[in-house]
Amino acid sequence: MDDSVPIMLIATTDTTTRRILGDELRRRYGADYEVLACNGHAHGRAVLEGLRRWNRDVALILACYGPADRGGLDFLRRAYGFHPAAKRAVVVTWGDFASAPTVFQAIGHGYAELLIIRPERSRDEEFHGAITDALDDWHLAQGVGFEAVRLIGEVRDERTHVLRDSLSRNHIPAVFHPLASETAQRTLESLGLRNPALPVMVLQFTAPPIVLENPTDLEIAQAMGVTRPPPADKIFDVVVVGAGPSGLATAVYASSEGLSTMVVEGEAVGGQAGTSSLIRNYPGFSRGVSGAHLAFRSFHQAWTLGTDFLFLRKVDGLRSDGGLYAVSISDGTEVRCRTVVVATGVDYRRLGIPQLEDLVGRGVFYGATVSEAPSMAGKHVCVVGGGNSAGQAALHLAKYAKKVTLLVRGPTLAVSMSDYLISQLEATRNVAIRYNTMIVGARDQDGFLAAVKVGTPEAPDAIANGEIEAGGLFVLIGSVPRTSWLPEAVDRDPAGFLLTGVQRDGSNGGSTRTHKPPLALETSMPGIFAIGDVRAGSIKRVATAVGDGATVVSMLHTYLAEHPLHASPPAHGEAAVPGEQPGDVRSN
Repeated sequence: MDDSVPIMLIATTDTTTRRILGDELRRRYGADYEVLACNGHAHGRAVLEGLRRWNRDVALILACYGPADRGGLDFLRRAYGFHPAAKRAVVVTWGDFASAPTVFQAIGHGYAELLIIRPERSRDEEFHGAITDALDDWHLAQGVGFEAVRLIGEVRDERTHVLRDSLSRNHIPAVFHPLASETAQRTLESLGLRNPALPVMVLQFTAPPIVLENPTDLEIAQAMGVTRPPPADKIFDVVVVGAGPSGLATAVYASSEGLSTMVVEGEAVGGQAGTSSLIRNYPGFSRGVSGAHLAFRSFHQAWTLGTDFLFLRKVDGLRSDGGLYAVSISDGTEVRCRTVVVATGVDYRRLGIPQLEDLVGRGVFYGATVSEAPSMAGKHVCVVGGGNSAGQAALHLAKYAKKVTLLVRGPTLAVSMSDYLISQLEATRNVAIRYNTMIVGARDQDGFLAAVKVGTPEAPDAIANGEIEAGGLFVLIGSVPRTSWLPEAVDRDPAGFLLTGVQRDGSNGGSTRTHKPPLALETSMPGIFAIGDVRAGSIKRVATAVGDGATVVSMLHTYLAEHPLHASPPAHGEAAVPGEQPGDVRSN
């Protein structure tokens, strides 16, 4: 078989299970994958070692655990060292409930990523659903797919990095080719491009292909043609700013309940959650779910329900407009609406160290950029942060990097990270955790990150802990709310997060209100709501953000019912704030 075909490997001493799995996998996937069934764990390890030597891609490794094979979990643990990027599944027989505690503990420690029930009949679609989900995750992580977009640029250029990350997070099938590669040079020559402005993006799905040199986000959005601004005279019931978990949940519920809905997203679907390689504690996904998959399922759901989307366009202003709101878009247009839901989330805090800021995109990255993980192969990588996002990033990077060091400012992870992640980090052999440590500087070599300098919170200037060689640094600390585009009339807490509902001191918020108390998720400006991470006091978890997004829709209905759209809206400037009329009192 072609050496480029990915491998699915089975290793078990249970002859019945080996036969069933081999037959089922070959019948369904034999045309696209090479299925290898190994007679026991020693045979399996030998084959994995050979596949590594031959540089073969292993997509999925399956081992069994049960009365007929008690060595499968240890095999999977050791298999990680041979092929870290492969998905690892433990297979059990239905009814073997006695094995469940051991299997669940092993999954919690990271020995396996998913539990699969052995098929007991042909065409067991539950079994194949688990297999295809695992293969889909593997393909997404590897960047395997057709080449709708060809991106050419320097490997460590910041703008190239941003575009690679954006294409990956937006599920656009793209392949990056370094400028020095044969494919890149051949492509540029065929296009007649000599010394082009890098990076170059070729949209190969158009006829003829559209070529963009060092394009802006707006130029990419216009060339893609996926979403276009709405008619100038259209008035939306709600504009949602941000397509993270909370914003997408609002879009799904609002559109399904008949509200005309527009979502504006300046970067990528999913927000910060979309960069999570595996979310294990989201309800309903026993095998876990990647942030990208979760986000895109919500996006497609909202889209099919009628939500309008504007991608790669940012909101840069908001003003009242004759009893409505006008949302200013970065492409120079405005969208008019009756209500606004702010779901912009947060940015990671910049370290503010000049040596590091100069290396952004050249070894230093803010956030868990999934597209960069394969380029960390064989390197020592540092991750800064103590939350779930940092833990998930460290585990994902460990599949490619030689070693990952998680740098934690505090003395423990227990107060900031889920227990299942801590267990997996501690069980992953090429992950180390350094507590009471902070970044204080960096060293570069030929313009790329070579090492980070660390100190202690008690004596950051002393560089007491020395230097760590690092080819990559991923920073996932702090939360800076994205609220600078909002008018000052929208009340914020001292950290900049948006205040909603009646405040603890009993006040109603800012001066834009007269008599009406705000609804629970409404800001100090009537008709402007805040949900998810950008809301003051919110719990920074994906499920709670989704809950915010669903909950706010009932409040939108309340507000819209109390402020019906007039047949002829007041002239521009007639009302300073939508819905505010003398003596108008809302009952909650």
